[in-house]
Amino acid sequence: MFKALLLENADGFKARVAQVNQPPLPQGEVSVSVAYSTLNYKDGLAITNKGPVVRNWPMVAGIDGAGTVIESNHPAWAVGDLVLHNGWGVGETRWGCLAQQVQLKGDWLVRLPAAFSPRQAMAIGTAGYTAMLCVLALQDHGVKPESGEVLVTGATGGVGSVAIALLGKLGYTVVAATGKASEEAYLKSLGASSIMDRAALATPGKPFQKERWAGVVDPVGSHTLANALAQTRYGGVVAACGLAQGMDLPTTVMPFILRGVTLAGIDSVMAPLPKRQRAWERLTRDLDPALLESMIQEITLEQAIAKAHELMDGKLRGRVVVKIEA
Repeated sequence: MFKALLLENADGFKARVAQVNQPPLPQGEVSVSVAYSTLNYKDGLAITNKGPVVRNWPMVAGIDGAGTVIESNHPAWAVGDLVLHNGWGVGETRWGCLAQQVQLKGDWLVRLPAAFSPRQAMAIGTAGYTAMLCVLALQDHGVKPESGEVLVTGATGGVGSVAIALLGKLGYTVVAATGKASEEAYLKSLGASSIMDRAALATPGKPFQKERWAGVVDPVGSHTLANALAQTRYGGVVAACGLAQGMDLPTTVMPFILRGVTLAGIDSVMAPLPKRQRAWERLTRDLDPALLESMIQEITLEQAIAKAHELMDGKLRGRVVVKIEA
């Protein structure tokens, strides 16, 4: 038996910390003692039941985890190995990492980079790893620091915070879009050159607007993404990775066929292992540990339910790290 954040829906939805157990370890799988997990937007949706994230009940929440292998039926992993996990439907279709233990497919795991502790890896989590995938997409499509301004929407969130820190260190001129003017000092400390009110992007706009952005990192979607596309410069690149405002995209083909704008879709859940390894290797080089530490709020497993509600209410900034007590 071990402690886990359990989601149930037999007689109405309920989220609670409870004692659970798991069956014997299947072939090709690995049992991990979780040291740290985190709260991502998808975790917030699941724990608060504000989105149809969970597909099998009961469910243990937590799409991310970092810890130590305690049993392995996979040739790549041995007892004592330090590993991290992001995505793959964990916390949605099979039990997740907001627990003292978790069983995971060995093919899903990434070896914990020597540069990061389990705590730091979960401060990055899916949000930070997604931010790195976005930055790589911009670079792979030719967006350089001298290309012009890069817009980061949802700037105080997990993806936005890490994206700003990465882009700032790499020498880009970053404009952070936020609805929290009080967080200007925080965003500039991460590497933003200036901030703008997210309201300027959040409502319906013209399909073709004045060119401004060489690149965009957007975890917001809907009208925000549509306006960002309409303002992207000729040959610019927009990395779309989220739907915090909505899953719709009320735009036209004009930015694509008249300005050659590239809309790069970023999937972190099912990304193949080489792409994951590339992102984590770059994170070891491009993410300032001191800036990462400035984003962190550490909580216990018992505090995760209340904190998930704060996350969905837009009351948090940066990254929430969940320490899993042994």
